[in-house]
Amino acid sequence: MMKSNYYCTVAGLPDITLDDTKLSFTIGDFKEELYPELTDKDRKLLNLFYLQFDNRNLLALIYSDNKEVSFDASGNYSSDQLEELVELIQNGEESVKGFPIYIVDFLVDFYAKKEEEVTNWEDRLAAGYFNYAMKSDNEFISSWYTFCLHLNNIQLALASRRHGISYIENLVGTTDVCEAIRKSNARDFGLTAELSYMSDLLKLDEMQDLVERERKTDLLKWEWMEENSFYDYFSIERLFVFLLKLEMIERWISLDKITGNQKFRAIIDSLKNDVQIPEEFKK
Repeated sequence: MMKSNYYCTVAGLPDITLDDTKLSFTIGDFKEELYPELTDKDRKLLNLFYLQFDNRNLLALIYSDNKEVSFDASGNYSSDQLEELVELIQNGEESVKGFPIYIVDFLVDFYAKKEEEVTNWEDRLAAGYFNYAMKSDNEFISSWYTFCLHLNNIQLALASRRHGISYIENLVGTTDVCEAIRKSNARDFGLTAELSYMSDLLKLDEMQDLVERERKTDLLKWEWMEENSFYDYFSIERLFVFLLKLEMIERWISLDKITGNQKFRAIIDSLKNDVQIPEEFKK
């Protein structure tokens, strides 16, 4: 099936400049302004990105104990929709339409086993989310979530090893890479030959400055996005990448004014060599 191309949309994306202390275009603006231009299929793909905020809202809701919940409007679902879903599940309804299956299954499991204190429900929801997103029929998006899952697990395992903390129960996912992390005692979990970025993660683990380590991790993610979407100039993949970058920069801007702005400018300095459109696309 032919992909939809968004020539005008991509060409009209706002520039993110070094002098900005506040972005003029946010991930919320993206949904409000650009979603109407997308096909239904492509909107569903980008919804995968926004589901992370629904996950946070859902966790806040189920742990609220009738207290006021801080709701992030960036998600796909309103507070009323999530509250109605929770109420349906609490009342025994296990087949609810209109929500990703991993969210429904999570809530069913949560209210059936809520008293099991050993269960890490946040990790359980994250595992469901990643598994759901990795099944996307879009190769780039599926690969992105697989990459993030492996990166997060490896960094968790390396940090835990360094501090002598057990980590097996906190790993998310059931891929071959996830199982290697669980079972291998090797420094690199036997993954250097399989994962091109494994050596980079080992170097990052040696860094003492936590903020700098996070910055370098974002650089690694940025480079992965560029490399794996190199030929996707005007497609939904390019818009997805822009959305990921926008979120990344928003997060750096939200840091402490002094430290945050310094680190934000540093990451942008490192990312200035953005992808260039080949000459054949300019003709």
